[in-house]
Amino acid sequence: MFDALADRLDDAWKKLRGQNKISKANIQDTLKEVRRALLSADVNLQVVKAFIADVEAKALGEGVISGVNPGQQFIKIVYDELVKVMGESNVPLAQAEQPPTVILMAGLQGTGKTTATAKLALYLRKQDRSCLMVGTDVYRPAAIDQLLTLGNQIDVPVFEMGTDADPVEIAQQGVAKAKELGVDTVIVDTAGRLQIDNDMMGELSRIKETIKPDDTLLVVDAMTGQEAASLTHTFHEQIGITGAILTKLDGDSRGGAALSVRQVSGQPIKFVGVGEKVEALEPFYPDRLASRILNMGDILTLVEKAQEEIDLADVEKMQSKIMEAKFDFNDFIKQMRLLKNMGSLGGVLKLIPGMGKISGADLAKGETQLQRTESMINSMTKAEKADPDLLAQSPSRRRRVAKGSGFEEKDVSKLVTDFTKMRSMMQNMGRGMPGIGMPGMGMPGMGDYPDRGRRKKKKKKKGFGSL
Repeated sequence: MFDALADRLDDAWKKLRGQNKISKANIQDTLKEVRRALLSADVNLQVVKAFIADVEAKALGEGVISGVNPGQQFIKIVYDELVKVMGESNVPLAQAEQPPTVILMAGLQGTGKTTATAKLALYLRKQDRSCLMVGTDVYRPAAIDQLLTLGNQIDVPVFEMGTDADPVEIAQQGVAKAKELGVDTVIVDTAGRLQIDNDMMGELSRIKETIKPDDTLLVVDAMTGQEAASLTHTFHEQIGITGAILTKLDGDSRGGAALSVRQVSGQPIKFVGVGEKVEALEPFYPDRLASRILNMGDILTLVEKAQEEIDLADVEKMQSKIMEAKFDFNDFIKQMRLLKNMGSLGGVLKLIPGMGKISGADLAKGETQLQRTESMINSMTKAEKADPDLLAQSPSRRRRVAKGSGFEEKDVSKLVTDFTKMRSMMQNMGRGMPGIGMPGMGMPGMGDYPDRGRRKKKKKKKGFGSL
């Protein structure tokens, strides 16, 4: 996400190279590049104007900080302004004093509203909050069936009364059912339209007036850029919303929606959708997103993703095996699958500081190498997986694995050699558990990227030492 914006901002910093300090003269070209970058990212024009004016005022007012060059100072100023524009801090979901908390979902068709409803329910379930989803979209074909299917998938109950009932009545009965069941949160999925119209707004208003939600969230498509901000503003004016869920953020290389919604609508982004999977919903943290935009990574989100997948008992066991040089191919494949559960390789790497600039071609090569490595390990016997030295000492075993996986003996030999080196390196690291990401080290082909492999390992060691 935000690749295009990040690249253009990188070009802007180059304008300050070789400068001793920030001045009105040398900052103008940089500001022009930042302005162009934001406009090309489809950020709202008024937001861009205010952003540039604030950055310029702060940059010219900055004193020279010892040990920090002008370019670094300017990046820090831009980072602070990005955080400010996007809302400064995370705004959590409302929680009623007396359950159930009622959340009303609104939005146009095609924004992923029903899927977002299920994603939010799963997120809350992970927070140990019980949920009930209510299907009031009686207009879109199979909308209620979709919600029922998603409910079964995430093990969250769905209340519905069919397609002949009045949506307002369904919502009212759904909230009553939530009280009867004693659930913590009820999420009401409403009907969308292809565009804003009086009927839709009227129905939403009646539902809202009847169930009196604690949170009214507008689901908007990040791919629509600044139009998402305008839509949020319109919905807020007409029905009153308390926040937005920005979907399809992973497919938005520009970033206009994320940078415009808060300033244009006055309402916070509370969650972002970062993939098609029902688990792909994250709370919106302006500071973390600003770090990603500026290619600084997002280690906190990476840690949180890992904590969802990692069993601390497994971490201690793995650390012991590493220290005793008993880390084997079974452990290796387990780490690879853990990485997959956290999302795509590219998505995970971009959360690591210093890894955001890896090209798409390199990421694709890394994904391919992961698949090659897994194929070769799957062709090993149980004994070989548990004792990599068996393969290191036996050419005939390596030939058999190569034949079974469809690769050449030299590929298997390289895997074994790289794995042995990696195991020794990890033992020498001493204290601290890398936690995840072992697949990136020592897999066939990583020899082409030695610096990247080492940087990734070190960063992960630092990020997961506290787990």
